[in-house]
Amino acid sequence: MILDERLVTYINSLDSGNTEILDAIEREALDSFVPIIRKEMQSFLKFLLAALRPQRILEVGTAVGFSAILMAEYAPASCRIVTIENYEKRIPLAKRNFERANMTERITLLEGDAAELLPQLTGTFDLIFMDAAKGQYLNFLPDVLRLLREGGILLSDNVLQDGSILESHYIVDRRKRTIHKRMREYLYTLTHSSSLATAVLPVGDGITVSTKLGTKPEG
Repeated sequence: MILDERLVTYINSLDSGNTEILDAIEREALDSFVPIIRKEMQSFLKFLLAALRPQRILEVGTAVGFSAILMAEYAPASCRIVTIENYEKRIPLAKRNFERANMTERITLLEGDAAELLPQLTGTFDLIFMDAAKGQYLNFLPDVLRLLREGGILLSDNVLQDGSILESHYIVDRRKRTIHKRMREYLYTLTHSSSLATAVLPVGDGITVSTKLGTKPEG
């Protein structure tokens, strides 16, 4: 845990809850050991949706559709969501959950590798939620920034890796070193980009919140 577990438990106890269908999908996902966004992230995302009121959302990493449905539930009714998933076993579950939640008209699921699908997307999005393979965040970033409108928000989840991001490259388990290195590069790129203003926050497993800056007027 990044924060004290008792503090996280207390914060989560203040949450007002979700809709019935979201609660059901969350229970099923947890029972099947499918990772979904943590309670703290759910609360933050609902706040962000209320503040931003996005009309177009892009999600990279659908899993079983929980976060896409949450965004659809708490964003304006006119909002449309595009979500990308590459793991074949989870795609049918996501589709079924979208049908159960009556969200098939508001959520478009693109099946395949985000590295191949992102370059094909056009237009801009008000909110982009990055929650896919952590080692690929940096590779996805150029297209994600191309698709993010000026003033739009890029929200990236699981960036602190249960606190292991602090550790030396040599201390990290050998199997995780590549992801560790790439995530550090991703965080540095976001926080040092002249086109972004970024905050790194210890919410859930760590998030970054970036807004795309416009071109500064001369003089």
